[in-house]
Amino acid sequence: MKKKPNHPFLKVIAVIFIQLITMNASVGQDKAEQIDKLMSQYSEYSQFNGSVLVADQGKIIYKKGFGMANMEWSIPNQPDTKHRLGSITKQFTALLILQLVEKGKLKLDVPISTYLPDYPKATGDKITIHQLLTHTSGIPNYTSFPNFFKTVSLNPYTPEAFVKVFCDLPLEFTPGQKFAYSNSGYFLLGYIIEKTTGKTYEQCLQENIFTPLLMNNSGYDHYAAIIKNRASGYEKNGKSYVNANYLDMSIPYAAGSLYSTVEDLYLWDQALYTDRLLSAKSKDLLFGSYISARGGFYGYGWSINEVTVGDSKDKLKVISHGGGINGFNTLISRIPSDKKLVLLLSNGGSAKLDEMNTAIRAILYNKPFNMPKMSLADALYETIMNEGLKAGLEKQKELKKLDTYALVEDEMNSVGYQLLQSGKNEEAVEVFKINVEAFPKSGNVYDSLGEAYLKIGNKKLAIINYKKSVELDPANENGKKVLEEISKS
Repeated sequence: MKKKPNHPFLKVIAVIFIQLITMNASVGQDKAEQIDKLMSQYSEYSQFNGSVLVADQGKIIYKKGFGMANMEWSIPNQPDTKHRLGSITKQFTALLILQLVEKGKLKLDVPISTYLPDYPKATGDKITIHQLLTHTSGIPNYTSFPNFFKTVSLNPYTPEAFVKVFCDLPLEFTPGQKFAYSNSGYFLLGYIIEKTTGKTYEQCLQENIFTPLLMNNSGYDHYAAIIKNRASGYEKNGKSYVNANYLDMSIPYAAGSLYSTVEDLYLWDQALYTDRLLSAKSKDLLFGSYISARGGFYGYGWSINEVTVGDSKDKLKVISHGGGINGFNTLISRIPSDKKLVLLLSNGGSAKLDEMNTAIRAILYNKPFNMPKMSLADALYETIMNEGLKAGLEKQKELKKLDTYALVEDEMNSVGYQLLQSGKNEEAVEVFKINVEAFPKSGNVYDSLGEAYLKIGNKKLAIINYKKSVELDPANENGKKVLEEISKS
């Protein structure tokens, strides 16, 4: 038998190839360890309760659950735990719409009255599907209606019946004029899908997205249904949690009624790199940059932003969307150029998902990142509730000096409202005053302080703070209305 020639060069190539594979695996493992350390600390500080998945170059490098899916029965969160998605639902609605456009059943630029003949023509003839998709329709956002969460959201509605809740209201601005987030617009999109197909919104999702992608742990969240591995929703109360308020899931509908897992959302992310659900041309429409919004642009159910990581000057295109619904907040963040994906599903109320996402993104690009700090707001709330206002204010001054604690605007605002709801109005005023001092350029902190002053009957200071809020945030329509009402009386 003839002896095979020995090629030292080939051996060298093989060794280098093996070293590269080992090195890449090591780098991926190192990133996973850093992500785990980061998220474990958020969990330890009672700042994250939920499920996480991170992918790099299209491959999952990390997935894990933190805290409890059900706190009463001590059932832990896992990667297959089903969480309510809130507004992440909107990207699924948008894709269904574009599938119907591809089939020639819908057009993006014709009045919605074409598909909803019973919709009031005074507004329906002025609004297009494109404007519903991009939040530029001018239709008032039903979740901002007075007493929405106290009364309206508790009752079941058919899509047809609920459209009547807002369809006769005057538009807030000329359609196409500007961006104003509107759940009403996406509710209408779901109704248009049903009217066009003759099927329920839920059926369309199942047949056109979930079944083809084998997303077997995703669906429309019906409260009465027994759904295996479904997480319960909780809200923060200082460092502890309470059960979230009830919400009838017929209300969020095509704007926010889906549930899923981080594993299923990974399948969704991967499918968006293919033509399985939409043609390349339609995907360009899905991820278009149509209107200035939230520091970037808004597409069809997606936010489109350019960000830098660490000290880099290079811009990364990030396609993302968050969601918030009673007891849950969520985030999906995609970087198509590197097929990077961050999924954060929280059933512990308003977790700082943007902050977590920023740190994870830095880890993925080998940049410095910040570890979480303990919540000064939570410590302040606990002290006020247990020891009184004076002790709480002293505690706040003491902790403010420590680098291990952070004063976060949204957290302080939340604590202020928790105190208002508990009837501790004077305490709430003091908390909002701390927030005003810390964030003097935020219109929202003055709005909250104005509301607290109204609660204690100090109309003069309420007017001063509402005026400052509107001055800093001209888009604060609710603040303008309140200011107008209290200035008359």
